[in-house]
Amino acid sequence: MNIDFSGKRVVVCGGSRGIGRAIALAFARCGASVSVCARGRDALDSVLAELASCGVQAHATACDLANAADIDAYIPAAAAALGGIDVLINNASGFGVGNDETAWKVGFDVDLMATVRASTAAEPFLLAAGAGAIVNVSSISGFRASARTPAYAAVKAAVIQYTASQAALLARKGVRVNCVAPGSIEFPGGLWEQRKTSAPQLYEAIVRSLPAGRMGTPEEVASAVVFLASPLANWITGQTLCVDGGQLLGA
Repeated sequence: MNIDFSGKRVVVCGGSRGIGRAIALAFARCGASVSVCARGRDALDSVLAELASCGVQAHATACDLANAADIDAYIPAAAAALGGIDVLINNASGFGVGNDETAWKVGFDVDLMATVRASTAAEPFLLAAGAGAIVNVSSISGFRASARTPAYAAVKAAVIQYTASQAALLARKGVRVNCVAPGSIEFPGGLWEQRKTSAPQLYEAIVRSLPAGRMGTPEEVASAVVFLASPLANWITGQTLCVDGGQLLGA
């Protein structure tokens, strides 16, 4: 089945690399106009060129998603550039590793509060569109205890719970809210590519634990996000879809 997003306006928070980039490009290839934001200007410029090459309207702005004022400026600017917002993707993560104050703060500010703030800022535009969709990106870490990344796991669990609450709040307003929870995803410059050299034993142990015998790709996550935002998922809201190749089965 082909999914057509022609005429739709999609905003991807945290869309310059990895999963976010793949999500933005997947929507563009389905015909959507796309706006992306992230902190790094060079990466944004690269994604903007890729989006434009898909023949769709594209917009990109540097934005620190840990900063409420930046979000409040970015969302209206994206709506103005695209002519509205039909779909919001909350993908940003601070990747807070460990259990210290820094890990908890970055997770709270970026993974959780950026999702809350961007959703709040986008809600008037989603309502104006008539029928909108929000897809949050969490992690399978949110479903289980983690001695390595307790702060990251906790905030990702909060994103999963908040997704259900958002869905309950917005259902009668015509906005669906769902979530994807990726497993271990590898891409150039990403965490697992770095771990391949910095912590090879950990990397190999994770690969061996995966039923498919490999890590996932950003494009595989993007396909699930596009589905959940599409009319094919019109009767789905408040759900979290694991995109992990069965990784949780071996937990």
